[in-house]
Amino acid sequence: MPNTATDSGMSYQLALQQLTDSALPTGAFAHSLGFETYIERGLVHDEESFGVWLAAFIGQQLTFSDGLAIRFLYEGVPVPDLDSLLTAQLLPRQLREASVKMGSRLLEIGSEVFPSPALDEYRDLVATGRAAGHQPLAFAAVARSLGVPLPEALAAYLFAAVTSLTQNAVRAIPLGQNAGQRLLRKASDGVAAAAERIGHLTPDDFGAISPGLEISQMRHERQRARMFMS
Repeated sequence: MPNTATDSGMSYQLALQQLTDSALPTGAFAHSLGFETYIERGLVHDEESFGVWLAAFIGQQLTFSDGLAIRFLYEGVPVPDLDSLLTAQLLPRQLREASVKMGSRLLEIGSEVFPSPALDEYRDLVATGRAAGHQPLAFAAVARSLGVPLPEALAAYLFAAVTSLTQNAVRAIPLGQNAGQRLLRKASDGVAAAAERIGHLTPDDFGAISPGLEISQMRHERQRARMFMS
């Protein structure tokens, strides 16, 4: 007889790999989420300086915004409430637009490849103008419907974001491919720490992000020359 638990685990593991693969066409390759501003100012210019920025991004934006939103959805907070909160606390316009653009693509892909009632409900909210369609919530809706445990979903989402940003930094700074792999290895510890921390945060912590990071993201839209949309 087949081992149901093992088969189920293998099923969601493979689906999770597809969902977080850097080749998933969500448009993540077109976004720096603010680090391009630091490149333009000369603050990010090599492997070490990008590593500093990436660690700050993991500990701030990915922890108190995206990651916490994923946890709240898993805990049953209504999607429309979370969606409106994300829209309100993503102060930089380009960051809001990036979250919605990538979220809309993820909703579209997820509905075709990993359909579920929860995802259909979220798509309907977006289609009727009752929600924006943010990326972390789209991811959480798919992952939860697949039976992915919250700790694995958080780690996978955070590391996928880190991988995408690192690949973009390899092109933009530029860095060597080996440097990118070293950065990912170092960032994995930060991802694990962030996933652990997210489990202990409260609703009052939602959106508690460094003003300096947000200001740099706001400045990006007025930058003279840009490779990225955000």
